[in-house]
Formats: sequence, structure tokens, C-alpha cells
Amino acid sequence: MLYTFLKRLFDILFSLIGLVLTFPVWLLAAVGILISDPGPIFYLAKRTGKNNLEFTMLKFRTMRQGKANESVFRGEESRIFPFGGFLRRTKIDELPQLVNVLIGDMSVVGPRPAAPSQFETVRGGKYARLAEVPCGLTSPSALYDYIYGDSITDGEAYNELVLPTRLKLDLVYLKKRGVFFDLKMICWTVLCILASVFRKSPDRIYRRLIAWSEEAMEQP
Repeated sequence: MLYTFLKRLFDILFSLIGLVLTFPVWLLAAVGILISDPGPIFYLAKRTGKNNLEFTMLKFRTMRQGKANESVFRGEESRIFPFGGFLRRTKIDELPQLVNVLIGDMSVVGPRPAAPSQFETVRGGKYARLAEVPCGLTSPSALYDYIYGDSITDGEAYNELVLPTRLKLDLVYLKKRGVFFDLKMICWTVLCILASVFRKSPDRIYRRLIAWSEEAMEQP
């Protein structure tokens, strides 16, 4: 399939260029983490991707050291150190996943990978089809989570207010995916990050995501 070939070619070129251009940011992030909370620079997380294969996802560590609880979607926000909060808000903490993209564990655009403990929720039933495509750095559901979901710190509230829409948007991606849609998601991601840095709200993007989720709900 031409789209699959072009997507993989883009992933390789994007990740290589991204790794070179962001290398100074990696150094600053590493120093900031070590000063904030001495310990490992990277957080290694087991995740499930395409064809339900497990891989190790890389992130810059943003939480104080301790055992991570991946059985819930939220609930450890108090462990985030201030510099870690900045890394999250600017999405710098996701930069190491460029390595995952380069080696083929992930794509630039696709549903977010699933934690094994959350697999039945995000990949069970009608969401099993998400295993047909590579997981990614960004997608409609990831943008919704970034714009709105990150403001919900309570796990139960997140499950009620955010997760259903997030899952619908993953199905939206399956329907709409293509070269131009992927490029749109990348552009929207840049706009959302800039909006967050300057403390603005990307209302137009948010409204479009909500409209897509409502369309998905109306479909059989």
C-alpha cells in the first residue's frame, strides 16, 4: 500500500531530522532532570503497539523516583517535579520517542500506545482494530488529551470525562488516516504546543475534535 510505504519513509526522515535538530534540547532536558531530581534521565515504559506487540517506550523522566502505577490513567500528578511539568507542557518529555519512531516501534501519527495493564480498556472489543495501525506520537485522541485531559488529575474523573471521547477519537483516526490527515495532525500538534507555551487555548482545534467524536458516536 502506497500510504504505508510513504508513512514509514516519512517516519524515518522525520525522526532522523528531529533527533539532530533537538539534540541541544535533549542536553538541556537531561541537565534539568538531574538538577531537579537526581536519578535516571529516561523513563522506560512497557507499551503495546501494532499487532499487539509489546515494546519499550522512551520518555524523559518527569516524576520523582518511585514505583509507577500504570493501572490507572491518572493519580500520580503530585510526583511531578516542576521542571518535569514544563517538559510535559511543552511535550519535550516525548522527544525520546523519536528513537521508537526511527526503529519502527511507533509512527509519528497514530493512536497512543497502550499500557499492558490498560490493554482491555483501550484495545478490547471494538477498539481491537486499533492494533491494525502503528501507535504514534500524536493523533486526534492525543491532542484531545493534551488540550483537555491533562487538566483532569483525578483518575475516576478522567475515566468518566475524558476517556470515552479519547477512545472515540482513536476510531476517528482509523477512518480518516491518510497522508494529508497525518500532516494535519502534525500541524495541529505544533499549534497546540505553542498555545500551551503562551497560555492560550486552541479552541478551534478542540471544537473540531469534539465534533469528530460526536460523529463517531452517531455511527453504528
